[in-house]
Amino acid sequence: MSAMRPTPAARATPSELIRGLGLWSAVAIVIGDTIGTGVFLVTSDMARAVGTVKLVFASWIIGGLINLFGAFCYAELGAAFPRAGGAYVYLSRGIGPLFGFLFGWMTSLLDRPVAMATLAAGFLRFVGFLFPVVATPLFTLHFAHYDFVFTVAQPLAAMVVILVTALNYLSVRMGGAIQIFLTSLKIATILLIVVAGIFFGKRSGIEASPVAAPIGLATISALLYALVPAMWAYNGFADLGALGEEIKQPQKNIPRALILGLVTIVSLYLMANVIYFHSLPFASIMLSQHVASDVVQSFLGSRGANWLTVAMAISALGALHVVVMTGARVPFAMARDGVFFAFARKLHPTFRTPSGALLFLGAGAALLALSGTYEELYSLFVFAVWIFFALTAVALLRLRIIEPELTRPFRTWGYPWTVLIFLLAAVALTLNLWMIRPVRSSLGLLVILSGIPFYYRWRKSASAPTDSQQG
Repeated sequence: MSAMRPTPAARATPSELIRGLGLWSAVAIVIGDTIGTGVFLVTSDMARAVGTVKLVFASWIIGGLINLFGAFCYAELGAAFPRAGGAYVYLSRGIGPLFGFLFGWMTSLLDRPVAMATLAAGFLRFVGFLFPVVATPLFTLHFAHYDFVFTVAQPLAAMVVILVTALNYLSVRMGGAIQIFLTSLKIATILLIVVAGIFFGKRSGIEASPVAAPIGLATISALLYALVPAMWAYNGFADLGALGEEIKQPQKNIPRALILGLVTIVSLYLMANVIYFHSLPFASIMLSQHVASDVVQSFLGSRGANWLTVAMAISALGALHVVVMTGARVPFAMARDGVFFAFARKLHPTFRTPSGALLFLGAGAALLALSGTYEELYSLFVFAVWIFFALTAVALLRLRIIEPELTRPFRTWGYPWTVLIFLLAAVALTLNLWMIRPVRSSLGLLVILSGIPFYYRWRKSASAPTDSQQG
């Protein structure tokens, strides 16, 4: 019954943020947050998992459809609740405030700082391909059986985090303009690979692929396994809702941006993979560690591979920019409701950006980038993210039952089947990840559950003043 009462996250309070992001900025955020490095790398993992070209494409298509169904869910919720925090708001209203808090807790302490550090490190790795001096070791520390190597790249990665955080600190409108620019470069890069592949690529890949095995339990299991890297490449669309208070005409633009952005992403991914398999034999793709680079090198040489590395670095930088922009709005929304550290509620008096939350995430991510432990930490939150995808689908279904009169500017297409498919897919992928990485998945779950005592402490101290202020 507690979910029936207005929760702090669900109350309609005047926004202190600026609605400075138009439709194309929102579309750029969806595309920019989703296209990072996955499309350039994970096809080889998928090829090894399923063994045939047809099943690789089936994985991309199935993954695209699942995420599109998820986008329908987030479009309905985002249009109904265009508030900072995204899923924090949806889960608080649809299931209960504790679930919304646990999403925000996981996002603020694990998901975003680790993702920021990892993307910054990935950017420096691409730079290191062009300038090997970046990978120069400075010193090594020995801890028992673990050697900690500190290289030039680590302080540079921390500086990249600080720089991108500062850009988000200065202006929402500037952030949107930068994202349009970076996203345009990403799209141009993929299209360039496609066009160059059409004119210069060798047509040898698809013809050399193995014959598909009959569909059975083994094939279904392999497809499920291949969906994990595909879902990583598609991950990011759900973050747009966190900017609900800064998007112009959110009731229209959030659904439009989510659907248009994802359709564009799926199309680009499929076109890129057609070129991959037309340019290289299937066996070569299975063994490749850098599929896109190897494909471009096959028809444009090492100079083309160098240019692609520059494009991949820009792609990582653009994804980092969006992760910072969307991530800061979650701790800000929680702090505004009195269930997070109070300083995260601070807004810059001139720029009207969530300065406290940005500094919180930026400082944590910079420390992680310096520590060099981001790769181990990164795997912890993948499992947790899919848990909350499933819970968000449950929140939508429950809201349709308990609040039938709620104003819904956008209604999920194909309801309830698209929602149920998204829910079942999220549950299946979560269980699959648990079986593949039980220790890391359990650690991720422990990080989530560790927030419960903090929630009750903050809620107890904040409930009295919040009630008096809200009347």
